[in-house]
Parts: sequence; C-alpha cells; structure tokens
Amino acid sequence: MNAEKIFSFEDKGHHLTVKIPEVVHPQYGMFTWPSAPVLAQYVWTNRAQIQGATVIELGAGTALPGIVAALCGGQVILTDKEDYPECLENCKKSCYANSLTSVDVVGITWGEFSPNVLKLPKADVILGSDCFYDPKDFDDVLATVSFLLDKNPSAKFWTTYQERSSNWSIKNLLSKWGLKCVQIPLESFDADDEFVGGSSMSSKHTIQMLEINKE
Repeated sequence: MNAEKIFSFEDKGHHLTVKIPEVVHPQYGMFTWPSAPVLAQYVWTNRAQIQGATVIELGAGTALPGIVAALCGGQVILTDKEDYPECLENCKKSCYANSLTSVDVVGITWGEFSPNVLKLPKADVILGSDCFYDPKDFDDVLATVSFLLDKNPSAKFWTTYQERSSNWSIKNLLSKWGLKCVQIPLESFDADDEFVGGSSMSSKHTIQMLEINKE
C-alpha cells in the first residue's frame, strides 16, 4: 500500500513543507520512523551550516532528513543498502515528490568498502536516522562513518535513534573507531515539542540526538 506523509518545519518566519512517499512493506526502510522528523528538525534548525555543504545520508529509507537538507541548499547524496533496490527507488520517489533533480541516490553496504563507498565525496555533514536499530549493525555503521570522517576530519555525523534497550550501547565501538560523541538536548532545537515536523510520531517514543566526530 502506498501513502504520502506531509511534514512541515517553521522557524523565525521561514517555512518548509516536505512530501514523503511511503510503502507499507516488510523492508522497514520504506516508511518514516519516529527518529527521522527529529533529525530533520535539527537539519532545519542548523540550515545555515547545510547551505552549500556536501551532505551524505546513511540508511536514508524515505530520506526525510536528506530531503530537508537538499531543500535547504545542501549538495545531498542519499544512500541505502545495495541489496534493497526498492528502498533506493523509494529515495528517488522522495526526491521526485519534492522536485529535487540533483540529488544522487547510491547503494552502499555498511562496513563494506565497495567502489560505491570509495567514490563517495568528502562530506561536510553525514546524516543517519535510526541507523542504530539492530546491534549487529552498530560496528558496521561506525566503520562506514569513520571512513567518511577520515576523508574530512572536521565533518560531523548527526544521528538520531530511538531507545529500544538500555543494554544497547555504542560507547566501546566509538573508542574502537577513534570517534567521540556529544548528546544534543532535544529542547535546544525545538524537538521536544509534541508535533515535530508537524507529526506527533516522535512524541510517543524516547529519541536521542547525537553529534559524532573524530577524536
């Protein structure tokens, strides 16, 4: 079943509306998870840093944060798993729905340094919404992030995740890959509101926002 969600972001007299096509499908990357509006809100709030910057979104899925970045003037590359062509196609549909013609969509696999990964440009900002969903992927996600940050040590990885278990932690893996992180309070960018991006989905879950850098 296909659907379309509308998200809206406002700040200091500025307004942005984003259309996101979704597909109800066993591949969970094809609908918008609660962490995505929170990350999109952070991108919107920090759009001055995004304008003209090279932005790569990992595990983009429906690509809400990446679409917001592109609409805010970023040079955006959306990525998702190489063996999930339906998700990659859905990324493209999100671009078409928002009249974005210059956004690249690339298939990569976390933790694998394929030609597609090696060809990714030097990023200024890396985005990842709910990449820390399954603990078996945590190491691979951070391996890919570390590789991208090595290309530009001043770059930042902005990531949100939904708390699912108090036993899941990336602390030791951050040290392994030479990374450090800072937790960003949601209230500092108006993401503690009941309707983030015009949607109430995030208010029903505990969402964390991190900025990860090279040590």
